[in-house]
Amino acid sequence: MKKALQGLRVLDLSRVLAGPYCTMILADLGAEVIKIEPPGDGDDSRAFAPFIGNESAYFMSLNRGKKSIVLNLKNEKDKAAFLELVRIADVLVENYRPGTMEKLGLGYEALREINPRLVYAAISGFGHTGPYSQRPAYDMIVQAMGGIMSITGEPNRPPTRVGTSVGDITAALFGTIGIMTALNVRNESGKGQKVDVGMLDCQVAILENAIARYEVTGQAPKPMGSRHPSIAPFEAYPTKDYFVIIPAGNDALWAKLCNILGITQYIDDPRFKTNRDRVANVEVLYDLLGEVTKTRTTAEWMEILESGGVPVGPINTIDKVVEDPQVLAREMIVEISHPVAGPMKIAGNPIKLSDTPGKVSEPAPLLGQHTEWVLRDVLGWNDERIAAFKSE
Repeated sequence: MKKALQGLRVLDLSRVLAGPYCTMILADLGAEVIKIEPPGDGDDSRAFAPFIGNESAYFMSLNRGKKSIVLNLKNEKDKAAFLELVRIADVLVENYRPGTMEKLGLGYEALREINPRLVYAAISGFGHTGPYSQRPAYDMIVQAMGGIMSITGEPNRPPTRVGTSVGDITAALFGTIGIMTALNVRNESGKGQKVDVGMLDCQVAILENAIARYEVTGQAPKPMGSRHPSIAPFEAYPTKDYFVIIPAGNDALWAKLCNILGITQYIDDPRFKTNRDRVANVEVLYDLLGEVTKTRTTAEWMEILESGGVPVGPINTIDKVVEDPQVLAREMIVEISHPVAGPMKIAGNPIKLSDTPGKVSEPAPLLGQHTEWVLRDVLGWNDERIAAFKSE
């Protein structure tokens, strides 16, 4: 079955996480992604733990389905081969510090002269404009600067990093959206364009209602643990053996919850009658509900609340996530076989298309594994030229 992005050729100059995650999505959906790595060690993340033998599971989980070619862009011979690829590419993705590609003579303005249809996606810490554009950035730096760390964690505790690299990953997702948007414009105009995505911008974009709360109240939001800032009850409640998530997001669900918990006297209690009332008295509400939820186990509350029509969920550890029947039914844990590391399980593709579905079908490449294939099958070089290229 044809994949949605089949026929799209992507040059991936990125490394570690933000860029590779973006191109991983494109590869899952059918794009031909040619990963261009520097000689020696290749992508930095090839050296990141954990390892299966000598192969990085970190690298393998983010670079499935790509082809690897080794090129030294500081070398004129390799740069010439790269420019041949640019002429026939649809998309280029890089996550260097702004100005790096320009120093190599390979910035957007130079490459658009070679291929006006090229969509050039640059993912960086702070974007290609503004006073911070030349600063280096890592995920936790933008989590900190973008405000998300200031609202994550328990009250009156030190700031907490989100448990995954949301600084990189949100930039990857917005980068993918930007690329697809630019390709749609190209379908009409015939011209590519530059997609400039800054990690800090993306962190600000996902602050959800934190900015609105600050603008309305004049108070900077603070960490609230698992509690929702605008809805109650909507947090993790203690059980006999752990915690359970109960998000009763409207007045009808509140009434249902009270009936199930046997606390019907609180349905019309002035402190809790409306969502606004419940939010205003959320700490008292938490104590009242917690006294009841502590009487049963998480599994028992799951069964009781689900059967009563109240949303409920457990807090799964990762070992439980990878065995969850819903996760498995949606093919969100898939197994691939790497030529050196062997079989390993990784996260699947969450984008489910009815007619042109994506699929995780190929493992991550070895360093330079597809160099000859790219030169012969993509660029059309003959054996003599390939041999000369390798010998130089």
